[in-house]
Amino acid sequence: MPAFRHLMILAASGMALAAPVHANAQAAATPQASRTIVENAAALPDLSTLVAAVKAAGLVDTLSGPGPFTVFAPTNAAFDALPPGTVDTLLKPANKAQLSSVLTYHVVAGKVTAADLARQIRAGGGIATLTTVQGAKLKASMSGSNVMITDAAGGSATVTTADVPQSNGVVHVINKVLLPSA
Repeated sequence: MPAFRHLMILAASGMALAAPVHANAQAAATPQASRTIVENAAALPDLSTLVAAVKAAGLVDTLSGPGPFTVFAPTNAAFDALPPGTVDTLLKPANKAQLSSVLTYHVVAGKVTAADLARQIRAGGGIATLTTVQGAKLKASMSGSNVMITDAAGGSATVTTADVPQSNGVVHVINKVLLPSA
């Protein structure tokens, strides 16, 4: 069964999918639906760059607030794939506004589960348009059994883990950093 179809069946049945955690990880590293987006992300070593960026951009209080929010969360490997020096440059205090713009481009107001996203993609004839908190648009589509999120520049990220429940929304882990148009 294709991975996304399996994901949709689980999502439709109300079963939540959790981000993968290595066998040797401590229980504290397991996402918990009772914690906020920031609390859960901080507990996952593979999202440490995202957490550092959220802190540098001054978005901790916002993403710890009631929401609900849908976050497309890039992994450390996604940040590492950016051109050399990009992350270090964005984390500088002088670039706080640009960093905030990039991060809020990964956030959609409201809770959009995998099942919701699949319905929107079908209803849109294969493409769903999502308006980010930053104000720009993302496009969601299917590529085989994978959900793809495409940014304004045409770059695409694959949702690698969907429907990680949070007390203030949902997180979908992605394998690329999405970039708003310049």
